[in-house]
Amino acid sequence: MGIIKITNIQVYAYHGCLVEEGKIGSDYRVDVAVKANLQPSAASDQLKDTVDYVHVNRIVKEEMAIRSKLLEHVAKRILDRIFAEISIANEATVNVSKINPPIGGNVEMVTIEMTLTR
Repeated sequence: MGIIKITNIQVYAYHGCLVEEGKIGSDYRVDVAVKANLQPSAASDQLKDTVDYVHVNRIVKEEMAIRSKLLEHVAKRILDRIFAEISIANEATVNVSKINPPIGGNVEMVTIEMTLTR
């Protein structure tokens, strides 16, 4: 077993419950960790035998481009696609962070974390 981590995927998106968030958008950070059996790829040295982090990055960017009210909804869509498209994924954790959220205080970011296991 091993873990492929993609850290600090930076995206500009339009998530949130406020109408203004849908108009002006915000900066987001997404971190993904996928657990899988990496022994076959370690032996074969072939991309087809591992978790392709380019593929994971594409999933994140495509799902972040679809507006949602809640970060939980976005994270669930990302997790669902990872499991639908990456057959060797056994477990995945997604962190979605909104940078400088409009919550009336000096807050660097808010983060939701979700994990799904096959």
